[in-house]
Amino acid sequence: MRINKEQEARLKILILAPHPDDGELGCGASISKYLEEGHEIYYMTFSFCEESIREEFPQNILETEVKKATQGLGISNTHLIIKRYPVRKFPQHRQDILEDLILIQKNISPDLVFMPSSFDIHQDHNTIFLEGRRAFRNSSLLGYEFIWDNFSFNTSCFISVNEKHIQKKIEAVNVYRSQHHRFYAKKDLIRGLASYRGLQVSTEFAEAFEVIRWIIK
Repeated sequence: MRINKEQEARLKILILAPHPDDGELGCGASISKYLEEGHEIYYMTFSFCEESIREEFPQNILETEVKKATQGLGISNTHLIIKRYPVRKFPQHRQDILEDLILIQKNISPDLVFMPSSFDIHQDHNTIFLEGRRAFRNSSLLGYEFIWDNFSFNTSCFISVNEKHIQKKIEAVNVYRSQHHRFYAKKDLIRGLASYRGLQVSTEFAEAFEVIRWIIK
């Protein structure tokens, strides 16, 4: 699916990131592109994963990093929404998460929401997908790709991006020093996947998404 920029006008876009850096990894280049085009972007994250932080970092390191990374992409600090659920335990907090999302729906009413895909096997990611789909039923919904958490993936939407957008994504991911040990945070993997997805739609770079719900007004 190609997005017609003439039909978009100015969009309100919401990024649902279960953990800090999920939004950047899943759709960081698209975030950069949409901001460049003048759209309004909100970023919502749900946990700072204190239990998973390495000993050499302060426990609140991800809070510091997500603020710096999103600001580097161009997202206003006033558009960063922070929740504090325990990592890997989102399923036990589904109702509270749903109520948080419904409140955001009432306050923002986004046109487009990026979230984990239906193929994502991580329990926290899956909870955000399930409750996000319920809360934002009147918005268009795209599921972003995590090749390390997807057994398969439905590439039903591609967003074409350029070198500048990919570089912005890499820079944002690189802000997360506490996550540099993760194999999926490597710039060569980020660039390689974007190049592969671009090849599939005859452009240099692209990010691929699952169409969960698409509303044409």
